[in-house]
This record gives sequence, C-alpha cells and structure tokens, in this order.
Amino acid sequence: MIHHPGLLRTAPLQGETTSSLICRIAGRYGLEAQALRSSWKWLNHQPKHESGTPRADAEVLLNTAGRQLLTQLCGVEEDVLSRVLPSWAREDAKLPAEKDGVLAAAWRIGGAVAGPVAFGCRLCTAGRTGTVVRVVRYAPRWDRVCVRHGRWLLDADADQPYEYLAVRHLPEVTAARRQWAGVARRAVRAGARPERVFALAYAVVARWWEQALQWERETLWPRRLHQVAGGNAGGDLERWRIVGRDAVVFPEVVAVADTLLDPGMAELVWRDSGAGRPRALPADGMFCRRLGERLGRGWLGTLAATDHGGPLIAWMGSVIRQRRTAGGPPGFANDPWWVRREHEPVTMAGQLRVLGKEKRAPGSGTMWRASVPAEQRMLIARAIESAEEQLHQLRGVQTGPTADVAQQLLGNLRHSAVLIENAWKRTALAAANAGVPLEEVAQWADMPTETLRSMLTAARQEDDG
Repeated sequence: MIHHPGLLRTAPLQGETTSSLICRIAGRYGLEAQALRSSWKWLNHQPKHESGTPRADAEVLLNTAGRQLLTQLCGVEEDVLSRVLPSWAREDAKLPAEKDGVLAAAWRIGGAVAGPVAFGCRLCTAGRTGTVVRVVRYAPRWDRVCVRHGRWLLDADADQPYEYLAVRHLPEVTAARRQWAGVARRAVRAGARPERVFALAYAVVARWWEQALQWERETLWPRRLHQVAGGNAGGDLERWRIVGRDAVVFPEVVAVADTLLDPGMAELVWRDSGAGRPRALPADGMFCRRLGERLGRGWLGTLAATDHGGPLIAWMGSVIRQRRTAGGPPGFANDPWWVRREHEPVTMAGQLRVLGKEKRAPGSGTMWRASVPAEQRMLIARAIESAEEQLHQLRGVQTGPTADVAQQLLGNLRHSAVLIENAWKRTALAAANAGVPLEEVAQWADMPTETLRSMLTAARQEDDG
C-alpha cells in the first residue's frame, strides 16, 4: 500500500486504458500491479483468456471514490484524466455510490467499453515517460501505424505474444497512414463519417484477403506478409495470415476508401447499371476495371465484379438505389456506408481462437492436417467457404423479372457446384499427397480407385504445368 499518494507523477497517455495506467503507476512505485490494485475493492475477477493468461485488453471502471484515489496516485488533475482516458467517466450500475465511501472497481473488456484496443509503441512511451513499459490504448485501425518507429500496433484482445509488427521496410504502409488524414477530411466534406467509410473499405479488402490465396497474379500481399513475419511466413502460414492481415492490407483499405468517396467512381457505377435503363452489373464494368487500376491490379476488376453477395456489390447497389430515389429508410439497404453483419471481418482474436481449437481437435484428421502443407489446407478451406457462401445466397430474396432471377439463381448454382467440386478434388489430392492410402481416399470420394488415380494424376500434371 502507498502511504504518500502522488509522490511520483505518472501522466496518462492519450487514449490509454485505465488498467494500463494503473500498471504503470505500480511500476513507478516499484510495486506489482496486483499489489496496487488491492487499494480498491473489486466486484469481479480479472478477465483471462481460455489459456488462463490475463487479457491485455482488460479495462477498469471506477466509482467516484475510486477515481479520486487514482487521481492522487498518479499526481495528475482529474480534468486531465477525464480528457485523456476514454473510460474515465464510464459509469457502471454495479459500482457503489459515492456516499458509501467504498473505493470500488470493476473489470470489463476494453472493446465493450470504448472501442478497439491495441498495444502502444513502447519506444514512443519510453520517449515520453523515460521507461520502456507496455501500454494499452484505445485506437481505431487507421491509427495503428507508428510512423516514427515503423511499427504496426496489434490488437490487444488476442491471446498471442506480439505487440507489433515491423513495417519499416514497407513504406506503402506508413504512406497510407498519412494519406488517411486526407481521406477522412474528404469523407466529412461528403457528409459521411470517416469511421464508417473505413469500416466499409476494410470489409471489402478483408474479403479479398480471404480469396487471395487463389489469386495467382497477386504478388504484393505475399511479399508484405513475409516481411512482417520476419522474412518467411511459410513455417506457420495460417497463423501469420491472421496476425498480419490488417497490416498487410492497410494500403489497399485506404485506397478503396478513397475510391468509394470519389463522385466520379459513383458515376461509373450508375453507368454500369444502365442508368435510366436498368440492367445487371456486367463482369467487365467500368467501375470495377477502374478500381483494379487504382489498386495497381488491373486483373482485379472482373473478380470484384463477380463477387456476388460481398460488401462491394452491396455498396454499388446502394449507390444505384440512391440515384433511382428508391430504397428503405436511412441506415439500411440504401445507406452506402452500412456494413451488414455478415460482411464484418472476423477479428484476429476470433480467428486465432478458431485456429487453436482446430489444432487441438481430436480425431483421425489431426495427423492428416499436420502433414498437408498450410497453403493446401487454406485453399481447401477457402474453396469450401466460397461454396457455402454461394449456396447461402440462393436463399436470399431475389427481385426482378422472372427470367433474370432464374438466370441469376442458375448461374449461382453452377458456380457453387464448381466450387464444391474444386474443394473435394483439392482435399483428395492433398490427402493422397500426405500419404493417406488411395483406397481410403476413393472410399471417401465415393468413386472407383482407378478413376480417382486418373483424376489425381491429371490434377498433378495440371498443377505442374
């Protein structure tokens, strides 16, 4: 217990979590964080991951008496703390009232209190405080680049050891951070909230990221991924694709946001739709072609245009409906910046939890998965997911002339069939290459062994070619 509060001044950092500040105060007094936290009466237990390790994104809410104690401990005026700490004034009904005189505190998850939580740059913290310590702060994804030290600061809610990824050899990432400021101003001038524009662009590009393993002409993302992984992501490709995603795709997210705010690009969408004479959006439309060119990927246009059910097509549909003065109330289908729940990218923490469960799952498939290269496992999983998504689209509400609807449904069904066939062929080939007896694979595929052998031989020759 500290007998002379405020003896050592500990200034909060902009956006810092209250929990992070308490840990730094404890360090200043030479105490363990747990010892300092005993100054408050806690209403619940500290949040932890499934592995039992404390969550870095855990946040603290204090009642009035508890906040007064923290003010004394750090030696900083309360109005400063209220401006700098996003969770400072957050109330909780479970905390005792001021009249009780109890120094009360409650644990919460930072993301549920004041938004996304990330690690801070330790080098920047050292420059401001003179001490190299961990800092956790609230930070949106466009504010994750430390330009000075060339670091991408990672989400703090995941159970993984890294606080940042080195991006000093990726100037396009730091350049995108600078560019975002102009994009945000453009969004405000257009009457859109910058965070919503970013969220839509992030959803579009994150969806592309999930598809990119099948893009033979994509070279920029693999190069960046290997660099943020320290030179080679191949040893644990699945994990690095999860941890490195946001840093790797950040330049494209900013570029897409800039593109979607361009009135000229919206005009191309309108013209692709037939303007006054409505028609289905073409696979070689002017908008998607121009989008691919602006991203330095001329070949991307057709892929983007045929990704039915994705956030980009949803944005295009909203633009078209607005021009036709049709659609529902604001905030729904006619709002171009509305990201549907199914389009929201899965967080790094969520993906890592799934990956961990898959690797721990018992059964005969475990050894097979371990022997199949990560690239093949990812391709198989993506093919299956794409097929599932295409089939899901068939259940959606279809509108328009009967012939057009039937044609679209049949086209989606054919595409789903191709994806499913591609998925099982990849699975069979990977199993055979991993050493699974061909007879067992043939039984699983429900076909004669000789037929399967011929098919796999042709598939190998195709891959070699």
